[in-house]
Amino acid sequence: MNPDGIVLSNGPGDPQTVKYAIKNTKRLMGKKPIFGICLGHQILGLAMGGRTYKLKFGHHGGNHPVKDLSTGKVEITSQNHNYCVDIESVKGQAKLTHRNLYDGTEEGMQHVELPVFSVQHHPEAGPGPNDTAHLFKRFREMIQGPQ
Repeated sequence: MNPDGIVLSNGPGDPQTVKYAIKNTKRLMGKKPIFGICLGHQILGLAMGGRTYKLKFGHHGGNHPVKDLSTGKVEITSQNHNYCVDIESVKGQAKLTHRNLYDGTEEGMQHVELPVFSVQHHPEAGPGPNDTAHLFKRFREMIQGPQ
């Protein structure tokens, strides 16, 4: 297998229990562009040596406002998770890219050097908002490299 890029997809449960995925993600970082979604986002945080924590109520359903910190744009997202990456625990490796406007929790990050980024919400969700479809374009451009 020689993929052009790797998508770490969503899934249920506590990310700390998926030890094989954390281990494999550590090995893959820096070899190919990686885009993490939901559980994939949490696994990336743990693969960078960070921590996750359980949210008091979790985020579930549609129409959750998330701010893209690079553009200032508020995107309407679909969500289904109970855990969050503690962005302070990956300081120096990743920077915060998205913030949940309901409770201020971390919703996205990007590695400071490697072609690796992730979001906590579901840009692939459908039917539903398409506000975050641009993330897939960004990933494709990351794979293709400078034109």
